[in-house]
Amino acid sequence: MKKIFILTGEPSGDRLASTVISKLKQINPEIEYLSVGGPHLKSLGIKSIYDLNEITYIGFTSVLLNIFKIRNRINRTVEEVIKLNPDILFSVDSPDFTLRVAERVKKINNNIKTIHYVAPQVWIWREGRVKKFKKFVDHMLLLFNFEKKFFDKEDILNTFVGHPLLDDNIKSKIDLSSLIDKEKKIISIFPGSRDSEINILLPILSDFIKLMNEKSENYIFIFHATDRNKETIVNFLKSSSLKNFQVISDEDIKSQILSSSIFAVAKSGTVSLEICNANIPSIIIYKINMINYLIMKFLVKIKFVNIINIINNKEIIPELLQNECSAKEIYNSVNYLLSHPNLLKSQLSNINKTLNNIKSDTSSSERVANILSQYL
Repeated sequence: MKKIFILTGEPSGDRLASTVISKLKQINPEIEYLSVGGPHLKSLGIKSIYDLNEITYIGFTSVLLNIFKIRNRINRTVEEVIKLNPDILFSVDSPDFTLRVAERVKKINNNIKTIHYVAPQVWIWREGRVKKFKKFVDHMLLLFNFEKKFFDKEDILNTFVGHPLLDDNIKSKIDLSSLIDKEKKIISIFPGSRDSEINILLPILSDFIKLMNEKSENYIFIFHATDRNKETIVNFLKSSSLKNFQVISDEDIKSQILSSSIFAVAKSGTVSLEICNANIPSIIIYKINMINYLIMKFLVKIKFVNIINIINNKEIIPELLQNECSAKEIYNSVNYLLSHPNLLKSQLSNINKTLNNIKSDTSSSERVANILSQYL
């Protein structure tokens, strides 16, 4: 029986991997899997060798504080991969973890094919890493076609597969009337998936909602959570005396909530593409501790954090970062945009033009699944 070890490093990678493996199971149901994964892979019946949360860290200081724990997890993961002796090590995103494992595995057993999904963002920083990847990555799968030139230059086999969050997924309609008062306008909130993100952003978002409530009682704020952090978010918001909120973790419901929203406030990350694909106007927020921010500002060579803005080299979607990521600034931005429908229309028009240029002609998940199948 053919075997694949799936290696992720955070919830978004777990989700991306699951979309691919669900397609691969349709192509070839006779594959044995083992993973470092989360609830999405678990829902497909794939065991994880340890809890994904044990390696989910954000920021340079968090990594430094957990360096020995991360090293132990890398060592254990390498051991488990070698023990399984898979045909493919399928690593997804989180390159500082997943590609370290892949490099070690390749040195021990060169017969294991290493396929990495979501190319490291070398166009943002550390472009010199590409030369190193050539030694241990057999196939690099790219989300954006503009990334090809970086890997072509080093003769690394690569394929532009598109972004799975831009796939047109048809989902069954769910009756939301029992969850949401139909008289209320929905604003979707994406506070992030990591504890460190939520701890920083929840107090800010709570105060933002209070400011919105002072202006109007016509809104309901839906927080898009993971199963793991849902309770944390609910408890915090209840302690803040807020009443016009819901916290949703079911993926199908979240998708429909988003498509029914008039606006979204999202932590910087891949979820922004999902919001864009749903044709919902938004703003991006992001805040980390000052040491991490200064290090990142020194290393990163681009002006924006959002991919739509990066591609256009201008701010299509407003970004409120660091000091600007405050309840008052979020309120001012949301209120201003909602008061100017022409600006919302312009944002969505620019987003749609950009998405049309970066979408793959076929389903990204199916394309990746077919590539994996070819290596078996």
